Amino acid sequence: MLPLPDNPRILVIRGGAIGDFILTLPAIGALRQRWPSAHLEILGYPRIAALADGRYYADAIRSIDAGPMARFFVPEADLDPSLSDYFASFDLVLSYLYDPDDIFSANLGRAGVTRLLRASAKPDREHAATHFARPLAELGLHAGPHPRIFPNPADRAFAEQFLTLNSSLSTLHSLVAIHPGSGGEHKVWPADRWAAVIRALREQAGSNILLIGGEADDTVRRALAPFNLPTAWNLPLPQLAAILERCALFAGHDSGITHLAAAVGVPTLALFGPTSPNIWSPLGPRVRVVTAAGAMNALPVETVHAALQEMLRGQ
Repeated sequence: MLPLPDNPRILVIRGGAIGDFILTLPAIGALRQRWPSAHLEILGYPRIAALADGRYYADAIRSIDAGPMARFFVPEADLDPSLSDYFASFDLVLSYLYDPDDIFSANLGRAGVTRLLRASAKPDREHAATHFARPLAELGLHAGPHPRIFPNPADRAFAEQFLTLNSSLSTLHSLVAIHPGSGGEHKVWPADRWAAVIRALREQAGSNILLIGGEADDTVRRALAPFNLPTAWNLPLPQLAAILERCALFAGHDSGITHLAAAVGVPTLALFGPTSPNIWSPLGPRVRVVTAAGAMNALPVETVHAALQEMLRGQ
């Protein structure tokens, strides 16, 4: 690959879910560290890419759902001139898009992209963060050991206000955040097990519980409604990151929110069942994983509660 300018324009094309994006941050961070004055953009889902926008990694983001993008997946298509000019304006494009027939890559070349790195979005043997960073070897770069997310001052001001308005949360020493949902039902621990853990934690003096979730988690939210817990629901991800940053402990499943908690540095307990923690576990010095023997309902309440107690004692 031809050498890049001292301050290159770099585009990272990254779709996927929250966890996929977060596990790509070590690779994006390696680009930022190598070229700190580069103009780096992310073409992705704005709700997720906001975690990087103006927060160390990216100078700008753009939606991957723009209509003219569809033509780039059609062989020899008439490409949108403005989008072609956009792609051609970058000195380096790193793409994580699924492109088995090389159609998208060929159309990027037709648009004028001269330096393209392609990365598979489907890890199958090594940890996803290592897999997503592997294409950078062509540039002589090595990614950091785990993802990091950097809430900005506005994010942290929101978190401060959120906790102040929920006075019960701001006055107790140990704030435990629990995300009892996930993007897939097969990854979810039964709600009655979470209820048993919540009851045990509430009996523990000096701790309080914050329930985390989004639209996909409304079923478990209703199941836990009798506890009348304070909630952080459907928040923008950067604001949620700043709230999690203030917690003493987080517990959740194999989900994007669990990766988010780990990436802001909160001690994180991740519950895994049918998916492989060797590939998809959150990364960080304060992460602990407990695994079920197959289905999630095989994970005992006692195992999870004991892990949470041990982690709280370590605060």
